[in-house]
Amino acid sequence: MAIGERIRFIRNLRGMTQKYLGTQVGFPEKTADIRMAQYEAGTRTPKEDLTYALANALDVSPHALNVPDIDSYLGLIHTLFALEDLYGLTIEERDGEVLFRVNPRKGKDAAHLSEMVCDWAPVAEKFRAGEISKDDYDKWRYNYPKFDSKKIWAKVPPQDLFNR
Repeated sequence: MAIGERIRFIRNLRGMTQKYLGTQVGFPEKTADIRMAQYEAGTRTPKEDLTYALANALDVSPHALNVPDIDSYLGLIHTLFALEDLYGLTIEERDGEVLFRVNPRKGKDAAHLSEMVCDWAPVAEKFRAGEISKDDYDKWRYNYPKFDSKKIWAKVPPQDLFNR
């Protein structure tokens, strides 16, 4: 999913108009909606400082806006292949279900991803069990690692979003 689509998705989730979001990040009211429409349509790509401003206005981590190419099924499957190569993601079929797992023994990066997924699992389970609301679940996901209960990843210095 391109950054513009993520901006639109989260803006709509927050119930904001393009004009409102644009003014929150400092665009003049007269052109705020036009500028936001350009970013959401992908005709313009926000630079790093604007990405951070948008994330702040949307109350999400900047990383929640900048995701890999999952615009197509082919882009998605190749993203999963890269996760297998780099982070030890494994796929298996068990009892008629396809399962993804992270092999923490694949290396340091795989171990870190495994720890993060293990942070995610109990929060997802609380949501499925009705113990937390969809809003609380989304707040946790879109701000990760801010609400990491173990405070392991919250201590990691922010990495440049555009170092890929």
